[in-house]
Amino acid sequence: MKKGYTKPDSKEIKELFKEYSNNPTKKLREKLIESNLYIADILAKKYINKGIEYDDLFQVASVGLILAIDRYDISKGFEFSSFAMPTIVGEIKRYFRDKGWVIRVPRRIQENSKRVNNAKYHLTQTLGKVPTIKDISEYVGLSQEDVLEIMEASKVYTPQSLDQSFENSDSEDKDTNLIDIVGENDKEFDFVDNKDFITKTLQKLTDVEKKIIIGRYFEEKTQVALAKELNISQMTVSRLEKKALKKFKEELQN
Repeated sequence: MKKGYTKPDSKEIKELFKEYSNNPTKKLREKLIESNLYIADILAKKYINKGIEYDDLFQVASVGLILAIDRYDISKGFEFSSFAMPTIVGEIKRYFRDKGWVIRVPRRIQENSKRVNNAKYHLTQTLGKVPTIKDISEYVGLSQEDVLEIMEASKVYTPQSLDQSFENSDSEDKDTNLIDIVGENDKEFDFVDNKDFITKTLQKLTDVEKKIIIGRYFEEKTQVALAKELNISQMTVSRLEKKALKKFKEELQN
């Protein structure tokens, strides 16, 4: 296991980024990468008990670190470590997804995931259209809520197109995109660990929107779980989540 990555002085890092923004040389970029490898080290170690060796995780985390360095804009005023952490974690989680069911998922979801996917394919062929969630539910003999939960958990196993849509007979919307069902970690929200920004923007959300954002992005709850907790439909949770994320994007652009 690699050791010896120490946290540099934050002032030195800021000065280095300022210099790099004015003169983006390869040498300065490599210095920034080397100086911030401690972040990749810390995050890689958090995932070593999930079936993948540290060295592999560290390499993936380092890729995320490089992406963060290339995207970081010091003029935004965010600490680099706060900006980089979500990007690195995103790369690690993507690596786990590509590996299959490496992240522990309840057995019932693993077993039923294939049934739900097969049902979607079969019903599409026999009905000649995209099946509704109700269609899938009746075909596999599970509740609509269970189908939604399985579809969300399945993104850990096989990434699907977020543009895939399903007709939803119980919603105001004619069609429901998969992105509305499972939720998406928007790349523009790589700043979610920046507490100052989050605190400021949360104040502009409604109470329900706050609970949804905190639940989804800090407590890692599913939309289905939040719907139960808030006593509203899962589709309402999805719409409110998208609305709240839009406010975050607008705030970021200001």
